[in-house]
Amino acid sequence: MGQLLVLNPPQRTLFYTRLITHKQVKLQQFKPCWFNGVSAQSLKCHCVQLSLQGSLKVIEHVESSLNYNAFDYNEGHSDDFPHVQTLRNFTKEQLVQKVVLVRFDSTILLREEADGMAQSASNAVFTIKYLHAAGARVILASDWRVDNNLKSFDAEFVADFLSSLLHYKVVPAQCVSLDRISKMQSREPYILLLDNLSELKEDVANCPKFAEALSSGVDIFVNDSFSQCHKILASTVGVARFCSPCLAGFHFEESLNQLIKVKETNRKPYVAIIGGGSIRDKVAALQFLASRCDALIFVGMMSFQIMHALGLSVPLSLVDHGAVKEAFDIVQFAQRKNVQITYPKDFLCENDRFPGKFQLFPSHGIMEGWVPVDIGPVSLDEIQSLLTKCKKTLWIGSVKFCKSNCPSGAYKLAQILDQLSQSACDITVVGNMACEAIMKESSSVSVFNMVYGASVVWEFLKGRKLPSVIALDRAYPFYVDWNRVYSDPSRPLVVDIGSGNGLFLFGMAKRRKDLNFLGLEINKKLVRRCLDSPQTCALRNRYFIAANATSTFRSIISSYPGKLVLVSILCPNPDFNNPEHRWRMVQRSLVEAIVELLVYNGKVFLQSDIEAVSLRMKEEFLKHGKGKLIVLEESDAITEQGWLKDNPFGVYSDWEQHVLDRGDPMYRLMLSKSTSSR
Repeated sequence: MGQLLVLNPPQRTLFYTRLITHKQVKLQQFKPCWFNGVSAQSLKCHCVQLSLQGSLKVIEHVESSLNYNAFDYNEGHSDDFPHVQTLRNFTKEQLVQKVVLVRFDSTILLREEADGMAQSASNAVFTIKYLHAAGARVILASDWRVDNNLKSFDAEFVADFLSSLLHYKVVPAQCVSLDRISKMQSREPYILLLDNLSELKEDVANCPKFAEALSSGVDIFVNDSFSQCHKILASTVGVARFCSPCLAGFHFEESLNQLIKVKETNRKPYVAIIGGGSIRDKVAALQFLASRCDALIFVGMMSFQIMHALGLSVPLSLVDHGAVKEAFDIVQFAQRKNVQITYPKDFLCENDRFPGKFQLFPSHGIMEGWVPVDIGPVSLDEIQSLLTKCKKTLWIGSVKFCKSNCPSGAYKLAQILDQLSQSACDITVVGNMACEAIMKESSSVSVFNMVYGASVVWEFLKGRKLPSVIALDRAYPFYVDWNRVYSDPSRPLVVDIGSGNGLFLFGMAKRRKDLNFLGLEINKKLVRRCLDSPQTCALRNRYFIAANATSTFRSIISSYPGKLVLVSILCPNPDFNNPEHRWRMVQRSLVEAIVELLVYNGKVFLQSDIEAVSLRMKEEFLKHGKGKLIVLEESDAITEQGWLKDNPFGVYSDWEQHVLDRGDPMYRLMLSKSTSSR
């Protein structure tokens, strides 16, 4: 396991200031960083021993404060999202002394009003506190604007701000280390903050070398930056190749939950309030909303595009002539679906000739020289009337038309929605401006579903996959009732990965009725055939689950009440075991999960009729087994090449029997989890 970088006052440490994509990498010495007069030292290797009782109290407080509805994949889960591993479902014992890289959301945590604690900000804070209290050594990484009006957002300022927000010391590192530095010794478990990623072009380019450097020494990656999940960044997508496991933080999980709610149509009438400017890149998203909603209310600059498509008279200077067809297609689509389209009836306008003065105009009568900056009171009254009987509302996009100092209709719209929330209307608010308006005007922010990243939601509504979501580890979506599956779930468990038609498991289950057997197979038809077999019904010591074991092994087996004593991988498809194949079966995440869950002296049985496949599986298990696995080599049972001569169980899979019948060899080996690695 690699370690974090150290900043010790008595000496200077070399760091990579930038990771250049060329062959040569520039080294530079940095002076030690300081935090409130205290040296920015490392996290203690034995930090788990620090004030353990206090840590447990923080964990309990964090868990009790997470009052949002977590995912229930069994009920109404959206097919657009894979079932991802979340920090909430990751056992706290697996966090102790682990180095955890947290990609936090600067749009949430670096707000002055973050201490006001909207639910999203609260969950973002709890992600970090939860990890810290569980005994993890936390590294924070994010991107942020260098300046905000008169304030300079350098790493030291951000570290101070986060320290006051988290009530833990956050130390700026100002660099990314490529080397695995020795374990840091300190009595205080500092939280480390890496330098501003927005200044590193390698992050935007998803540079593999930079992603590897960023994850150097990291055990677990937690993505809590939902506003960036539509982008392919080294700090959100690239690092997932080098870290295992990769989890969704509390804020990330909550935001995914809000996206799922956007698509749900369980409450009617459902009305979408749509702001913003450009329409040409949102056609698919708007058509999707038209297919789900009962009414579309346009309040932003794109409302002129819609009005023009409806044949209404609007100033041509306010129409994007390159998106006329797109607007017309949206209107036609909505009309075919009998979806009501509402547009502003009046606008608040300004004129450069009269600075500071505003004039109301009807939508069809804006005079030359006047530019709309906001919707008018008649429009707001119509919106309020339309929303009166609404049971579900989505507000996405800006209400204003350009930057101006005029009173914003967004705040008046927020007041309308605040009143509506008191009648049990399900309201989702998307975008920085909309969320800020709700935060300012609402008497009870907690009743709103708020998502700050509007770009993410637009991409989701277009039907596109979100790269950061895809990069996270998968989780098995359903709860396994082991008491229903097995007659005695306390028996030791044998798992066959890629169980196929189940011949090997059926044979083993007959011989060893003192064990339980589980087959994990990605082919659902084969699983159904095995479950329907009379042999499965006769003996309740075998079961089959349709799942991608490579990504779901941990989430399935970790809930089993008994001990895992044997894992077998028999004759995997060679195409899916090519080292270059993205979806190869034996990957680091699977190996680490098996090794962690396997009981000491537990066995891993590997075999293939292709020697290169068996060699690669052996290499992967020894490479990622963290020194806990040894190859069992009994001289009388091993060939000159080091393979087992015979199947040690005397039970053959169908393909193994086919290979032996044609006279070809099998390449087998047995690994054992050594007790010396305790």
